[in-house]
Amino acid sequence: MSAIVWLNGRLLDIADAHIAPNDRGFLLSDGLFETIRVANGQTPHLARHLARLEEGCAILRLPSPDRTLLTQAISDLLHATNLSGGSLRLTVTRGTGPRGLVPPATPHPTVLIQATASTMSVPAPVRLGLSRYRRDGASPLARVKSLACLLSVMSRMEAVAAGMDDALLLGTTGAVAEASAANVLFLRERCLQTPPIADGALPGTSRARLLDGGFCMEGRLLPQNLKTVTGAWLVNALSLTAVSSIDGHDLPLHAELDRRLRAFLFPA
Repeated sequence: MSAIVWLNGRLLDIADAHIAPNDRGFLLSDGLFETIRVANGQTPHLARHLARLEEGCAILRLPSPDRTLLTQAISDLLHATNLSGGSLRLTVTRGTGPRGLVPPATPHPTVLIQATASTMSVPAPVRLGLSRYRRDGASPLARVKSLACLLSVMSRMEAVAAGMDDALLLGTTGAVAEASAANVLFLRERCLQTPPIADGALPGTSRARLLDGGFCMEGRLLPQNLKTVTGAWLVNALSLTAVSSIDGHDLPLHAELDRRLRAFLFPA
């Protein structure tokens, strides 16, 4: 696959793609991103990602790139890179601006699309540890894919340092919110549940598909009730990952349910 990116209307070799030093995304994390699955050279759930991007832009008062432009840009990049399977990262910042917090009256967003090849193999089960950091479900930033990911970075780093694979973050409500880079599915009393948005869960695209398809329902889970969980998965736009333990509590793996979820989310 060629090292080509789409930046502000142009296909460029990655070595020739430059972001201005005064870009607000670089200086202030003033922007959003989407990670989009590519399968068989197509982006099967692009509409969901673009809708979420537009909603996030509205929350941040950031001009949303034209959907037709983005769709064509993605098509051009897939053709240029000959990407069959993998992912795209779409990044939108408020663009350049003067020093300080107040953005320019008429921003000119920076739009970058990058392609990454992947075999999309089934990930190994992971061990989760409870993080000391919390997500605020009442914050508007909890509902967008913000460039400000330090909470996730710090949570994952501390989990790995403690011998775990990933972190499980609570919300400021005290209930489970999500993992560092994925929504969570819990099996409780034969019912598949996912934390509600109010508890700090990001409105993930795969999460929404599972809810729409009737595979799961929203349900609050407090840390003291973790031992009532009889199975768990992490889910995002690119993967479904079984959980083997949470905070030292071992969980069984459910091969048939895993197969059904995987077949729905990532059909061949």
